[in-house]
Amino acid sequence: MAKKKKTDHYIDNQQFFEEMKIWKQGVNAANRNGEPHPPITSYIGECFMKIAENLSRKPNFINYPYRDEMISDGIENCLLYAYNFDPSKSSNPFSYFTQIIYYAFLRRIQKEKKQAYIKLKKIEMSDADPSVKSWFKENYLNMGDGNKTAPSSLTENDIQAFEKKGADKKVAKKPKPKKKTMKKTRKKTRKTK
Repeated sequence: MAKKKKTDHYIDNQQFFEEMKIWKQGVNAANRNGEPHPPITSYIGECFMKIAENLSRKPNFINYPYRDEMISDGIENCLLYAYNFDPSKSSNPFSYFTQIIYYAFLRRIQKEKKQAYIKLKKIEMSDADPSVKSWFKENYLNMGDGNKTAPSSLTENDIQAFEKKGADKKVAKKPKPKKKTMKKTRKKTRKTK
């Protein structure tokens, strides 16, 4: 008799779904009574933490130096938007919250790249020692010199995108104020009989 292969999932999706249904019923009851939402159960919180931690270990997120901030952002977004989960529409809370965390990770990466770009511009505009500028470029930028160790490094494409956004803001014209027009008034004529 062949043995079934046991799969070790770090979250039991059925139990997670049942916990979310119970919690969501409490949220709906609190909304009807005008009370604040009940807190997340410890099991649901553990699920959020496990999802964020395991997603951060994927190859596209593992080497970022601010991985802890990414995890924190993901958990925070799950807590903020947990009440939006609707058990009547979906029976898969794992995928719902994985997507929330995934996009939180992407937003954090963009924020960090923007900060690196701001640092680059500040250093370029300052009268800093050339050794400081070269150190910054070696550690924060991927300027085509073969330094591909840091995934958070800015690329030429990132720099061009940030500069284009900045140029778009400068070019955007203010709307012209509307000219005041005088309304034509009609004279009412009285008809006399």
